[in-house]
Amino acid sequence: MLNIKFVIVLLIVVLRSVLTFSQENYNSCSSALELCPNQVYSINNIGANITFCPGCEDDFTFCFSPENTIWLSFTTNAVGGDVSLDFSNLQFQTGTGLDNSLNAAIVLPLVPCNAPSYTLVGTCVNDAIGPFSLTANGLDPNTTYFVVVSGDLVGVNVNQPGECTFDLVISGPGVDRPVPSISISMSDETLCAQDLLVATASVSNCPDTSTYKWFVNGVFVAETTDPQYLTTEIEDGDIVSVEASCFSLCTEVVSAIGNSIEVITINLDAGQDLTIDYGDTVQLFGFTDASSFSWSPEFALSSSNSLTPFVWPVATTTYTLSATEGECTLSDQVVVSVVPQLNFPNTFSPNNDGLNDTWQITGIELYPDCFLRIHDRWGQEVYQSTGYSKEKAWNGENRNGPLSEGVYFYLIDLRDENKQQYKGSITLIR
Repeated sequence: MLNIKFVIVLLIVVLRSVLTFSQENYNSCSSALELCPNQVYSINNIGANITFCPGCEDDFTFCFSPENTIWLSFTTNAVGGDVSLDFSNLQFQTGTGLDNSLNAAIVLPLVPCNAPSYTLVGTCVNDAIGPFSLTANGLDPNTTYFVVVSGDLVGVNVNQPGECTFDLVISGPGVDRPVPSISISMSDETLCAQDLLVATASVSNCPDTSTYKWFVNGVFVAETTDPQYLTTEIEDGDIVSVEASCFSLCTEVVSAIGNSIEVITINLDAGQDLTIDYGDTVQLFGFTDASSFSWSPEFALSSSNSLTPFVWPVATTTYTLSATEGECTLSDQVVVSVVPQLNFPNTFSPNNDGLNDTWQITGIELYPDCFLRIHDRWGQEVYQSTGYSKEKAWNGENRNGPLSEGVYFYLIDLRDENKQQYKGSITLIR
């Protein structure tokens, strides 16, 4: 069985460890709490101690000797001037032997946290038991000063320095600064779908701005080093906002929210791609909810102002359906692929009667790079052509003049992507 006294002692140790305050980081001069102008700080020196050795941070005597110090700091603005630190709501710890008063001073260190380099600045307060102020006039611009606060240790039956929580505000022309602000403007608050939006931020009284954070409908989307955000992903009703950090010391975040953006969307579909045989006609099936629309190109097209026109292209053609609503225009395309139908007549009669005088190949004009060779029954070439058209059509002659009746043979290489070749015979009739 555990010794009862041991258990009691153990419980007391545990309770003390739970209830004991651990001092803030600003117990040390090297981690002094930075004070920003016109902000209320809740501070305490409960559990604080001193670092005392020759030249150390607490090796000083002004209007008081340090007992349990905490350290604060502030930096004057670019102009400098008078400063006031106002202490209020002092709440002292109570207990046997505890003092109930505070000491405080402002110091200018030549070497930070090195006591011999301190110079007392402004008023020095000791034995404060209620609200009080530290004041300093004509402080240098852009200079960091330290504030040391210590519990007092005087009086009958007092053997522990005062421990206190209090509120603190620093103000005055020496630390005050203009209020920073930011605004946001849009390149246009009415856009067409997929148009580029340019959002621009403008800041004032906001030095040290390094980046801008951008949000769409409150969701972070980008961070930029310049004051512009560009996007084509805006939807109808979206709201763009921006925020920036001002001042490297005592940073302030400013933000601005833009107006709701109207995005005009056009529903548009030119339909599925189609394939037809050479010489055929097919109907297009477009759709749009826009008030104005048209098809292009207009050749081999029954109507440019109908959503369902008929087309009869002789070659593969891309038709574009364009729709307009307000100032917004959107386009969609449909490809009508034409499958060539080549026809190679097996006879012709070059007798100058105006009928069938040349060997005409239907559809060959779709292959302007084709190669054609014609030879007689003995393999002798009688005609050759690169590209074939009505103007180049064979008239039954070679370079020596008209050829006799009979059977001739042709070889055609279309020179297309499928590497198609055709061969056959032709009967020449006089």
